[in-house]
Amino acid sequence: MNRGEVWWYELPDQGARPGCILTRSPAIPVLNGVLVAPSTRTVRDIATQVHLGLDDGMPYPCALSFDNVLTVPKALMTERITSLGPHKLFELCRAITAATGC
Repeated sequence: MNRGEVWWYELPDQGARPGCILTRSPAIPVLNGVLVAPSTRTVRDIATQVHLGLDDGMPYPCALSFDNVLTVPKALMTERITSLGPHKLFELCRAITAATGC
C-alpha cells in the first residue's frame, strides 16, 4: 500500500468504491488508517477533482474528489486497482491545494 495507489475500499454504509491513497508512504505501515480521495462517476471540470480513465488503469472513467477526502481503516482497503504516474501525482497535489486553500 503506497501513496498514489488506487484501491477498492468498502465502508459498511457505502459499499465498495475506488479511492486514491494520499497518505505519505513512509507513514502507512505505522497507521491504522490512510487518507483517501474517493472516486465519483460525477465528473466535473473543477479544480478539486482529478480525472481518471482507462488509460490510468481504472475500470471506468471517474474523478477523485478532494472535497470529500476521508480516513479509511487499512483493514477496509480490499484490492489494489492501479498506481498513478508522476503527472497524476502532480495533479493530486494541485487538487489538494485547491480543496484546502493552502
